[in-house]
Amino acid sequence: MALKLDMQGKTYGPFVRKYDFKDLILFALGCGAGFDGKTDLEYVYEKDLKILPMFAAMPIVDSEVTKTIDYGFNWGGSLHWGFDLQIHEPMTALSGTLSTHVLLKALYDRGEGRGLLAQHIGETFDENGTKLFTNESWDCALYDGGWGGPKAPKDVVEIPEREPDFEVVEEVALNRALIYRLSGDYHPQHIDWEYAQKFGHPKPNLHAVSTAGLACRHIINTLFPGQPERLTRFKTRITKSLYPGCTVKTQMWKWSDNSIHFRVIDAERPEIAYLNYALAEWK
Repeated sequence: MALKLDMQGKTYGPFVRKYDFKDLILFALGCGAGFDGKTDLEYVYEKDLKILPMFAAMPIVDSEVTKTIDYGFNWGGSLHWGFDLQIHEPMTALSGTLSTHVLLKALYDRGEGRGLLAQHIGETFDENGTKLFTNESWDCALYDGGWGGPKAPKDVVEIPEREPDFEVVEEVALNRALIYRLSGDYHPQHIDWEYAQKFGHPKPNLHAVSTAGLACRHIINTLFPGQPERLTRFKTRITKSLYPGCTVKTQMWKWSDNSIHFRVIDAERPEIAYLNYALAEWK
């Protein structure tokens, strides 16, 4: 199927999502909160419930958004490449309505056999019209490169060569993708073994936002525990598919008084980085 290049530069939506405390809890469970029955219960217990900020990254990767902004890519080769989430106002309401407008800013050609990169920019507002967050999200369509399009701009976050200042280790439950998908990303590669193997995966992989949510929890607990509303930015590249059942390690380097650079690696095979070239900022 030919790429629909004329979809570039157009804004789609609004994509409207109503949520309540159960949706917030389900999302946090899908990001590993409460994995041992006691860690990060503030995100999954309605008593004094806190909102895991990574919830802000989810509306732009909702299945409705993906189906609406179908620019002709091969779904089997679609992977989340990275995102830069900027939080303008922290979510504090435990129920409400979110409206997201998504701009398909550009399609970039990585070359024959290397796919393309799609740049989306989503802006999300609450029911009062307050802009809560902006998410610049990138997808890679592995089978759709080589049409002669422009190259993507380079953008790399430095990872220091010294030992990290902080590390957090966590095992990723085998059923985590099955939980996370109920928040709205129903791509079959996260649950259907036959489908995943057809496109080169040994088994279904985990949603990138779920992995990011794990890292988000680790960062908050390490640097400003109990205050998720302080997070203002979370930027990462997704550099490897993560398969549930592995043990990961979030490595953090202090960059300034209110920022870190970080990555998420495999605890047993540290040469594998699932999230990399990443940074977080807070106020």
